[in-house]
Amino acid sequence: MKCPGQDSRYWKPGAIFEARCPKCGSDIEFFKDDTTRLCKKCGHRLVNPEMDFGCASYCQYAEQCVGSLPPELLAQKENLLKDRVAIEMKRYFKQDFKRIGRATRVARYAERIGKKEGGNLAVVLTAAYLHDVGEREAETTQGAGDSSRDAEKRSAVARKILMNLGARGELIDEVCHILAHGRRPKTGDSVNDRVVYDAELMVDLEEKEKGNPKGPEALAKEIDTLFLTKAGKEVARELILAHP
Repeated sequence: MKCPGQDSRYWKPGAIFEARCPKCGSDIEFFKDDTTRLCKKCGHRLVNPEMDFGCASYCQYAEQCVGSLPPELLAQKENLLKDRVAIEMKRYFKQDFKRIGRATRVARYAERIGKKEGGNLAVVLTAAYLHDVGEREAETTQGAGDSSRDAEKRSAVARKILMNLGARGELIDEVCHILAHGRRPKTGDSVNDRVVYDAELMVDLEEKEKGNPKGPEALAKEIDTLFLTKAGKEVARELILAHP
């Protein structure tokens, strides 16, 4: 069965339309399932301005359905994927609102730090949302509390979730690489590893400060010593040190 969104039998008025070429001003005819069209007058390739790639961010048949997405839309596809990952994280944890809240805070800080550090936000946010998945399984198996085993569990569960969402193989591998390292990136790891580490550290420090607050001097020293990125230290000083 063909996807109803791409099956012309289900198309409504407006499924065939014209868009103006930004280079020469000529009209270019689009069908709703076209990803791009060439301008017949100047040869400029225009991305379909009305195509919705939302389902392509998670559907495993997206490539067969809409074909290869143009390069300028690949980033959009992965940005949509992170929203699906957030939903799957909540489904995974079900009524465990403490872990859902923690994962959401880690992702929020990862986005803020990642924007300043220049990380790949699709990778960073996906890893942040999935950083604690698998811990439930690790707690019920022999060897629970072993950080290396916990990391393997997180990586395995995350891989299964991302494969079910039809994520790009390279993205899956990088996210699982981050999760498999446990709680501390190795020397030479990418900025994405360091961003996720700092985001989780932010949440850890917040939780510790609520239960056993340190003095400003000791907290400032800890921030300078433990955080791996410049942006992470800046955000920590702003959110934790300035507002204890």
